[in-house]
Amino acid sequence: MSAFNEDMRLAGEAIWKVLLWSVILGAGLPALFALGVRSLAWGTGGDAEVSHAGGNATGKVIAGVLFLVVLYCVAAGIVFIIATGQGNDISFAHVIPTIKEK
Repeated sequence: MSAFNEDMRLAGEAIWKVLLWSVILGAGLPALFALGVRSLAWGTGGDAEVSHAGGNATGKVIAGVLFLVVLYCVAAGIVFIIATGQGNDISFAHVIPTIKEK
């Protein structure tokens, strides 16, 4: 009975990890992108803004940072898929994802 309980505990931990990453990547990245679009509208003072005031440079900077974060995550995901498909590992040692031999 102890082996069964250990297997269930490990399965539960794995399910929570998958759930956490799916929420982060499945809802988090689109939310960051949406905040970037909203910040860009604030930065340009476009029709998406309620007040129709002039543009704000801070909004453009925030939008740029958010878009760069989203692009970085997409690029890291593509590198991860390529690396694992070739039977290699991926390293984030220098922030830039690199493929390394196993």
